[in-house]
Amino acid sequence: MANAGIQLLGFTLAFLGFLGTIACTIMVEWKASSYAGDNIITAQAMYEGLWQSCVSQSTGQIQCKVYDSILQLPAMVQATRGLMVSSILLCCISMMVAVFGMKCTTCMADVPAVKDKVALAGGVIFIIAGVLALVGTSWYGHRIAQDFNNPFTPTNSRYEFGKALYVGWAAAMLILIGGGFLSCSCPEKDTPRLAAPKNYV
Repeated sequence: MANAGIQLLGFTLAFLGFLGTIACTIMVEWKASSYAGDNIITAQAMYEGLWQSCVSQSTGQIQCKVYDSILQLPAMVQATRGLMVSSILLCCISMMVAVFGMKCTTCMADVPAVKDKVALAGGVIFIIAGVLALVGTSWYGHRIAQDFNNPFTPTNSRYEFGKALYVGWAAAMLILIGGGFLSCSCPEKDTPRLAAPKNYV
């Protein structure tokens, strides 16, 4: 039953990471306007996400606008969209596969060897999904830091890490850890038994 507990823990962590990846993808605060340096305009705060951009006024009013055209978006945003959506889809596939292979379910109970291999496959797919989410968020964050440290970037056009990036990093780590637990519960190999010595009397 030790493997069953590890599998359940891994699936739970990966599922929480899956929910975090969805929240990260739809959040608008992937990058937030910076007030560092000479930029002292605090009357409004600007946020940009993968799907829309928002402006928050000091009065509390928030105005958001969905991006008009996909073709006008920077290549980084389009690639990050693809990575995050692919991660979500792979998580869905992995959850369906892992449910069939986990020891706490009755599916394929009559073939335990195949059942363990299915759980292993679900864990591997989870790891791939976590890597995609980690690459997407890290790439986006690296670009923000690169633009922020670029001396040619105007002060009023500099952005800092938004909340969505931290959510995405945490979600990716949960998916990777959960997938690792599912992958570690691999089928146990039967140890060969030594044959009893023959008595030649």
